Amino acid sequence: MSSMRWENQSSVSEFLLLGLPIHPEQQGLFFALFLGMYLTTVLGNLLIILLIRLDSRLHTPMYFFLSHLAFTDVSFSSVTVPKLLWNMQTNHKSIPYAGCLSQAYFFLLFACLDNFLLAVMAYDRYVAICQPLHYTTIMRQELCVSLVAGSWLLSSLHSLLHTLLLARLSFCGDNTIPHLFCDLPTLLNLSCSDISLNELAIFIEGGILILLPLSGILGSYIRIWTTVLRDPSAKKFLKVLSTCGSHLLVVSLYYGTIGEVYFFSSSSTPNNKKVIASVMYMIITPMLNPFIYSLRNRDMKRALETVANRARFLMSNHSI
Repeated sequence: MSSMRWENQSSVSEFLLLGLPIHPEQQGLFFALFLGMYLTTVLGNLLIILLIRLDSRLHTPMYFFLSHLAFTDVSFSSVTVPKLLWNMQTNHKSIPYAGCLSQAYFFLLFACLDNFLLAVMAYDRYVAICQPLHYTTIMRQELCVSLVAGSWLLSSLHSLLHTLLLARLSFCGDNTIPHLFCDLPTLLNLSCSDISLNELAIFIEGGILILLPLSGILGSYIRIWTTVLRDPSAKKFLKVLSTCGSHLLVVSLYYGTIGEVYFFSSSSTPNNKKVIASVMYMIITPMLNPFIYSLRNRDMKRALETVANRARFLMSNHSI
């Protein structure tokens, strides 16, 4: 009975993902490029997690949050990129209805989680710079775990709400998605049901869940810069830049690319431009994060050297 009800919800059993607007002869080049980017994302972020786990000097709140951000970036890319690569390689563009809903759920989950973790990291930087004497008492392990757990809980509820609202819609005729993945706004455009409740949820709940972390990030950085400007010195300025520079760059990339696709592009913007812009936040931003954090960071470089030396030592002993 329940399976019949599920089938009645949608007469469409699968969707077709059109993917990138590229010529067939360019397919191989783009496949190799995206595969390289995806492997770099996975290996780079897993290396960050490994270094933080292995080096006791990196067992601090900032790196605890960074390891969760690295895991989120790997997951975020893995929701969409393997399917994109599979479609490019096999020229098989279909995705089952249930698979499409699952992809939408996990995409919303990790996009929202990224959002919250960036805000938590901004708060951590604010406490470190504006209240350095109280840093260890404020950023206790219990608080750090609670902030991450709260981020996971809110993100899970957010994605569950929108996926359940999406599951109640019917898709009657067109099942072609002019995108790389099952994007929520694109799916709503294809539905032949009343989507006013979905749009209301996106506007109210989605708006709150984007504005809350964003205002937290902006508030933290306003407090940081007012603290620095109250007693300006080159040494203090450089310390803030080295502490916050990486995070600010990641925040700019994340919000800049997502804003470009969902907020600043109008309905008249060609779909090809939106698809290309979404490659930025789906593939390029998660790939750049490890480089931004490790190349600008002395602690990460030191941890990498330690692990490399340890591996070299073990290998030389093994060969003897």
